Amino acid sequence: MKTVVVVGANRGIGLEFTRQLSENSDNRVYALCRKSSPQLSELPVKVIEGCEVRDSSSLDRACLQIPEPIDWLIHVSGILRADSLTRPDLEGLEEQLSVNSVGPMRSVMAFLPKLKEGSKIALLTSRMGSLADNSSGGYYGYRMSKAALNMMGVSLALDLKPQGISVLLLHPGFVRTDMTGNQGDLDTQSSVKKMLVLIQDKGLTETGRFWHCSGEELPW
Repeated sequence: MKTVVVVGANRGIGLEFTRQLSENSDNRVYALCRKSSPQLSELPVKVIEGCEVRDSSSLDRACLQIPEPIDWLIHVSGILRADSLTRPDLEGLEEQLSVNSVGPMRSVMAFLPKLKEGSKIALLTSRMGSLADNSSGGYYGYRMSKAALNMMGVSLALDLKPQGISVLLLHPGFVRTDMTGNQGDLDTQSSVKKMLVLIQDKGLTETGRFWHCSGEELPW
């Protein structure tokens, strides 16, 4: 039996992770969210509401509801606020840093006591956080927040490798969700199916590296 925690499970990619994981009877899935959705409530998983990635105490409370060690911790929660040099949004920038960068760190800190040798942390990031891949500018807050998340993931990988815990940084592709205005090259089903293969196949040898859902390694 594998225990999986999905942070940000009530819609979009997080909901699809939860759905596909719940289809395997060998998985025990905990779905964390601020508020459940009708689609999430229909799945055979343990839903833990009231989880806010900007509130460490809410994640600590969620951890207390998970009695067994965690095999996979998948952090999906994130937000996107469009901005540009001519249309700056500094409040939105700070919000994205709080949710997209500090939020995953809060999740890891909350659930770290439940991780063990062989556990895996999968952090959903974006190639928009790649300095080498930035050829169009703009989206200051989102790009900055994902670049910070990438750096955090690399540090985590180095710090946790001696404990046998691996960290994977995953770009889901350009996925059709509410966040992207339902624009994109992939649906959630295809993206998540590919990422689950990566989480299953990658381990300590690949810890701290940046992967496209296709399996391509992305530049920093």
